[in-house]
Amino acid sequence: MGTAALALIVLAGLFAVALACLAGVGLLLVPAALRGLRAVADRERSRLSRWGPPIADPGPVPGDWRAALRQPAAGRELLWVLHHATLGLLYGLVGLTLLFSVVRDLLFPLYWRLLPPGDAAGAGLGWTTDTWPGALAVSPVSLLWLGLALLLIPGLARLQAAPGRRLLSGDPGTDLALRVAQLTATRAAALDAHAAELRRIERSLHDGTQNRIVAVSVLLGAARRALARDPATADEVLERAQDAAEHALAELRAVVRGILPPVLDEHSLPDALSGLAAACPVPCSIEADVPGRCPASVEATAYFVVAEALTNIAKHSRARHAKVTVRRTGDRLELQIFDDGRGGAVEEAGTGLGGIRRRTEAHDGAFALSSPRGGPTTMKVSLPCGL
Repeated sequence: MGTAALALIVLAGLFAVALACLAGVGLLLVPAALRGLRAVADRERSRLSRWGPPIADPGPVPGDWRAALRQPAAGRELLWVLHHATLGLLYGLVGLTLLFSVVRDLLFPLYWRLLPPGDAAGAGLGWTTDTWPGALAVSPVSLLWLGLALLLIPGLARLQAAPGRRLLSGDPGTDLALRVAQLTATRAAALDAHAAELRRIERSLHDGTQNRIVAVSVLLGAARRALARDPATADEVLERAQDAAEHALAELRAVVRGILPPVLDEHSLPDALSGLAAACPVPCSIEADVPGRCPASVEATAYFVVAEALTNIAKHSRARHAKVTVRRTGDRLELQIFDDGRGGAVEEAGTGLGGIRRRTEAHDGAFALSSPRGGPTTMKVSLPCGL
């Protein structure tokens, strides 16, 4: 009903612009009128996309009236608005009338005494009554209206939606072109994420593990010389070399865990996330509903997304509580990370959010962030994980 009412208003505006064009003064208004039509059509595309396959947006309306009228989408939208503002509005009115009849007859015994004498007609199937038994007999008729509503409204909804799906969908090649562009961007993001991951591993090995191993080598050389000069001091030097070797081994294990956490192989994703929550300085709860296992790369991405998000919460949010929700819905793994901190998180601030987005989009996933100043902050990540 909402888009049908808007379509009726737009149709009236288009009719006025058409009359102005006949008078020779309305051509400059054509782009603005078509932009209004595109806005209403996009609302209908969004509504239909929530209840079925997504419908692509054809893009902006050109500023030149000739180019605007030559758009293939413009002609289909004109046909759609003509149908939606007439038959579509009628379908919506019929559906609302059925629901109104249910409420009217169900509540009739509560208000029939308030009606003027002789006006207690029109309820139920239109009979007139001026007695309590007659008024009470009207209420069961609401079940008839309810049955008709349950029977007819789904069909009316399909009748109303069918022209929109047929006329508002893009050209046969539009969806394919958009998908190719999306996959091209995703491939570039995947390559960037891979290169960034290689740089991170290289820095970790160069700045940490390599320096530790160099220190071990230096200390072992010092121990050999100490054995020749002063065997009593060699034990202290060897102990320092052993400590350095242990630190190097610990850093090497950390790098390996950063490539693919072993906990994901040994346990499930919810167990791995529970470990992250337990190690987070901010009290964090985990709510997981993930039957079965997802592909290893998807679980690793989900793990790193949560790990980076909890690190940001601990460093920047000043939150008192955080919550991680993980659910598998069909072929999607849905993650939501919430905190009650101060908010104001932005990707450009260098807090790792850009990396989370790149890693998510590299898997053809979706990333959304809501973080108004003053909080709270909610991050949503959706990853495809197969059937």
